[in-house]
Amino acid sequence: MICMEEKSPSDMFRGTTTSCTDHSYCTECTVRYVTTKVDENVARIKCPDVACTQLMEPYMCRDVIPKDLFERWDKALCESLIMSSERVYCPFENCSAVMVVDDEDDDDKVTKTECPSCHRLFCAQCKVPWHAWSWCKKMATNSDKEDALLIGLAEEKQWRRCPNCKFYVEKASGCFHISCRCGVQFCYSCGSSWVSVLHSCKVTCT
Repeated sequence: MICMEEKSPSDMFRGTTTSCTDHSYCTECTVRYVTTKVDENVARIKCPDVACTQLMEPYMCRDVIPKDLFERWDKALCESLIMSSERVYCPFENCSAVMVVDDEDDDDKVTKTECPSCHRLFCAQCKVPWHAWSWCKKMATNSDKEDALLIGLAEEKQWRRCPNCKFYVEKASGCFHISCRCGVQFCYSCGSSWVSVLHSCKVTCT
C-alpha cells in the first residue's frame, strides 16, 4: 500500500524510471512496496501509480532501498532474463557453462561462440565444438548425436574425411597427398581428388 499523506520533499522518492519522473511517493512506502513484490517473486515491478505502465528500475531505487533488497531484486531480474531467453551450454564435458543467446533477428543466428568460462569455441546452433570447415545445415542432417560430436571433434583436430568411404584421417607430417585405406587418393588440404600425373590435386593446393 502507498500512503497518501503529505510528506516533506526529503521524505519523498521521485521517479522510478527515466520516463516516469512525475510520480513521487513516500520513501518508506516505496521500500515496503518493492519488498513485498520481491518477496512475491515479482522481478519486473511496475510503477505504483495504477495508471502508469512503466517499470521500476533497481539502480534508480538503490539509494533508498536496503542493500540486501537491491541485491535480491537484481538477482531476480537476472534469473527472469535467463529463464525467458534461449540458453546454450558449453559442449565440452569439463566445462558445461550456461550462456544466454540473444536472437532478436532470426536471420542472424548466433553460431560461432566463445565460452566465457573455458574460452573454447563452439557452434551455438549445433551444440558441438566449432566446425570451421563445415556448415550448420550439414550438422543438422546428422540424426545421431554421436555423429555430430565426432564431426565437431574432427573439425577441431583438423582431420579430413575420405570422399569415398567417409573414414577420417589425420596428417601428422609431409605433403597433402593422402592414400586412404579404401584406395582413394585425395588432397588433405581441400578434400578434392588427387591427380597422380600432376602430383597435385585439381586446385593445386600448396
